[in-house]
Amino acid sequence: MTTQLVPVKVAPKGMGLNDFVAMQEGFFAAEGLDVEFDWKTSRGTQSSWTEFDYFQRPQDRPYTADREDVVQGACLWGTICNASAGMGRAVTEGYGLSPWAIFVRPDSTIRQPQDLRNVPVAVGMRAGSHFNVPYRLEKFLPLAEIKTVNTGGFGARLKALLDGEVEAASLLPPQIAMAEQLGLRKIIEDTFKTVWWVPANSPPEVVHGYMRALNRAEQALETNLDKYLPLWKLAVPAEFETFHPWDFGKFGRGERFVNAPLPREEFAEVFAQVERWGLDQFLNDRDPAALSYSA
Repeated sequence: MTTQLVPVKVAPKGMGLNDFVAMQEGFFAAEGLDVEFDWKTSRGTQSSWTEFDYFQRPQDRPYTADREDVVQGACLWGTICNASAGMGRAVTEGYGLSPWAIFVRPDSTIRQPQDLRNVPVAVGMRAGSHFNVPYRLEKFLPLAEIKTVNTGGFGARLKALLDGEVEAASLLPPQIAMAEQLGLRKIIEDTFKTVWWVPANSPPEVVHGYMRALNRAEQALETNLDKYLPLWKLAVPAEFETFHPWDFGKFGRGERFVNAPLPREEFAEVFAQVERWGLDQFLNDRDPAALSYSA
């Protein structure tokens, strides 16, 4: 008897390789899922968002305009805030851990975090690249002197930096590795948590099966990372595919999957920080139980 696979759309955010490994190695199918990658949403999160308000960003549209059931991921801050604003639920049975960094061009006079005083840093509004800037730079600068400019997704921020439209850009994988291969200067780096994001009515077999597949992929990556590094080509925006002879073997791991529950106290911490940063305009429900996906 053949088991019928459950169809599900997944929008890979491209900060790590787990989705691509799970697809290549059949881990999604082994968990009963027929996964289709939603490249429209995924590529949208890499493009410019300058003309979009909150609720109109590419990652928001499955909840506000297109009404599609899509599994996707975002930073811890963004996912919890999106859920509070009525867009989906945060999956808390596992989380990601991703690199983050601010880069400048090699001819820039900016050499340390303190040099970013009142310098607009290119970010994607209300996403990991945005929230990371005040969270990390407050160790070096007063909040009032930390500036951001909404440039948009992964590729758009790197392109704006290379084109001289901005002096500094907040970057995530794989743009961190791309920036390094292009000779750009890293000013500050750290890591941050990411969380997956699903519609409130997602079937349990989809959500739990998806997370188990990501964990299988994590184990495969830990066993033989070199085998999977070429999959980074799937995360490079189209406009950068032939921009440079990328050495994917030097791209590193990117985001890691952590097979452990997200602590509930993280919710209160997110809300406290977001309020301090003046980014709490769309927050509504703040109950972790209500904002977390539950089977």
